[in-house]
Amino acid sequence: MRRYLGVDVGTFESKGVLVAEDGAILAEARRPHRMLTPRPGWAEHRAEEDWWDDFAAIAQQLTAGMAPGAVRAVALSAIGPCMLPVDAAGAPLTNAVLYGVDTRAAAEVAELTAAIGVETLLARTGQALTSQAVGPKILWLKRNRPDVWARTARVLTSTSYLVARLTGATVIDHYTAAGFGPLYDVDRQDWTEDLGPGIAGRDMLPRLGWTTEIAGGVTPAAAAATGLAVGTPVTFGTIDAAAEALSVGVRAPGDTMLMYGSTIFVIALTATRVRDPRLWYAPWLFPGGHAAMAGMATSGTLTHWLRDQFARELAPEAAFARLAAEAEAVPALAEGLMVLPYFSGERTPIHDPDAKGVIFGLNLTHTRGHVMRAALEGIACGTAHAFEAMAEAGAAPARLLAVGGGVANRVWAQATSDFCGLDQIVCAKTIGASYGDAFLAALAVGDVKAEDIAGWNPEALRIVAAPTAAHRRRLGAFKELYVRTRDLMAAGSEVRAKLSEIGHPTRD
Repeated sequence: MRRYLGVDVGTFESKGVLVAEDGAILAEARRPHRMLTPRPGWAEHRAEEDWWDDFAAIAQQLTAGMAPGAVRAVALSAIGPCMLPVDAAGAPLTNAVLYGVDTRAAAEVAELTAAIGVETLLARTGQALTSQAVGPKILWLKRNRPDVWARTARVLTSTSYLVARLTGATVIDHYTAAGFGPLYDVDRQDWTEDLGPGIAGRDMLPRLGWTTEIAGGVTPAAAAATGLAVGTPVTFGTIDAAAEALSVGVRAPGDTMLMYGSTIFVIALTATRVRDPRLWYAPWLFPGGHAAMAGMATSGTLTHWLRDQFARELAPEAAFARLAAEAEAVPALAEGLMVLPYFSGERTPIHDPDAKGVIFGLNLTHTRGHVMRAALEGIACGTAHAFEAMAEAGAAPARLLAVGGGVANRVWAQATSDFCGLDQIVCAKTIGASYGDAFLAALAVGDVKAEDIAGWNPEALRIVAAPTAAHRRRLGAFKELYVRTRDLMAAGSEVRAKLSEIGHPTRD
């Protein structure tokens, strides 16, 4: 029997799966880790402990007792795009700076945007510069940690680091590289230095390739750490959301993935390149493909926060179950309570690092179940706001496929369909990115074709949209609440920055 190993490193946990050639899941494993938030607007991981140790432990668990060489190929995915400086030996020099949830480089984003111009950025890089982009974060590092920059030999992302530990090759796929704006030219599909001179030369960036290219074989050192056989093929890897999209059959123009994870993430495949400053664009996983993307800054992360604040007396899983049950008992629209879920700023479509979380309309009759329901409906409204932008840009979904742990939350999933006015297809296997990775591993060595994913993971059920006039009014109020509080949010960020400058004690 041929076996394929897929491993995904997420924001709060890593998951691995061992899959047979017919798509059957033979074994699963997972390991939790933490997202570090040392300061407001910062989000970090420890590359060695959170990424590599997780991968090695999961690989060991899934291959225990197997004959050497039983795994035919390995593919991995991870959060991204991230910014990790490493020295000449490949050792991390700082914690990894995470994707768009980390907003520390807001000043660099504004400066580079003014210098390059929004139209040029859209034409050359496919997207406006936002907190999602790696280039401004590299510039932030150079300015704020010159001691670290002096020792930096390369700048990697999460998948690049893991593949390097496994194979010794420093590589990145085109889909992930598009998040390194303004250092990647989407039409040339190559690194470029002319848009952001002085940020980082191509010699400091990984070698480019396509997701299913083989980066190399597992080295003896990596084999000892993981239990994999020396020489086992390892693909270039990709970002978790892309692997998740593939896992549920997103493969043709009009197919759209909605990922319920630590953040909401949407990938829509399009026939041609989409240009809109509210969205992101990247070459898809395979030559000739196009992807338009949207993403929120907090979704599952917000449910973790609510659990920790409102149900800390319970064990984590019991707390989630209790809050989900209480939210389900509350009527739709939470009896007037409304939440803006901008607890870490917001990404698409508003791209506002100063956006703040808001719980609006509280009264003495509201319970924690109301707050939980309003938060889930707020995330659904943010998702609908993003879909509005995608439709206006020409990337409206023809087929919406849902994946991720949040799909199991009935309030969240139904509210999303109702506010977006879209049915959602849920496939039989919802494990997500690690399953997509296993398919990519099989695809990379020629054991399957792209269309075989439909047999690996068939449709299981549909969440049918039931939008009402009340949903439309609430979505309008949601967007209006942000507009009316936006200036106050920005002013609050300015006050905090000034207090920090004069040494006023804050919760940093």
